[in-house]
Amino acid sequence: MADRIDVNFDSGGTRCAAWLYRPEGAEACVVLAHGWTGVREQRLDAFAERFARAGLAALVFDYRHFGGSDGEPRSLLDIRRQLADWRAAVAYVRGLDGLDPGRVALWGSSFSGGHVIEVAAEDPGIAAAVAQVPFVDGLANLLRLGPRHALRLTVEGLRDQLGALAGRPPHMVASVGPPGSTAVMNSPDAEPGFRALNPADLDWPNEAAARIALRVASYRPIRKVARVQCPILFVLADDDVITPPDLAVKASSRAPRAEVSRHPGGHFDPYVGECFERVVAEETEFLLRHLGG
Repeated sequence: MADRIDVNFDSGGTRCAAWLYRPEGAEACVVLAHGWTGVREQRLDAFAERFARAGLAALVFDYRHFGGSDGEPRSLLDIRRQLADWRAAVAYVRGLDGLDPGRVALWGSSFSGGHVIEVAAEDPGIAAAVAQVPFVDGLANLLRLGPRHALRLTVEGLRDQLGALAGRPPHMVASVGPPGSTAVMNSPDAEPGFRALNPADLDWPNEAAARIALRVASYRPIRKVARVQCPILFVLADDDVITPPDLAVKASSRAPRAEVSRHPGGHFDPYVGECFERVVAEETEFLLRHLGG
């Protein structure tokens, strides 16, 4: 394992926990965070270690309310707060001695693949971005779920939102579950795919406050992708039913400096096995090309 240290940074008055990989002589840095309710231990260390071996610094952080970061209630997935966490992470890296503030890249996967589009669109100083199996259009994604599943999630979201207004603890919905369940992701590969990312000692709460179901449809990073001026690599899985590749291809066509890489397999294949090896090699080459070693 590449050397790493535990660090913290502030986001909105709350502590975010992170790992910092700092190879000797590294001047460029990649900032990484997970997708839907994911935490650092779920294979983000594998990506960061490869980037560090290539001479790039890497900061891997948990969002507020998740993993090693503070924030109550737990498992609150709030899009605005997560985007603020990304901005705070970038600001933290830019303030580190020895790192070039103009050579910072973003790496996001699944839900955070949309986050990096949003952040890069508003920050012209970002040098490069990687959007792996990215979530790009909440409205289109919701329509792909089918009316029955979408309605069930909406009911769960309303229950949680009304409870929050009444001061009750969050009502949770599962992130992944078997086909036919009310879980947000219930394709046949969702639960085994997500759990395959877990190390043996990780106690991962498979849940999020259900109110996020009321906000996903209005989250559409595709509307901002044309404003991403840095090089951005879209890494797609051809058999992905969770973040369908055709939506990401549409988004990539609007980005002025987009590159697209396609791989066989489903949504979770880029994190593990042979697909991971191919993907991480491509991402490393892309980052070195645009950040320098």
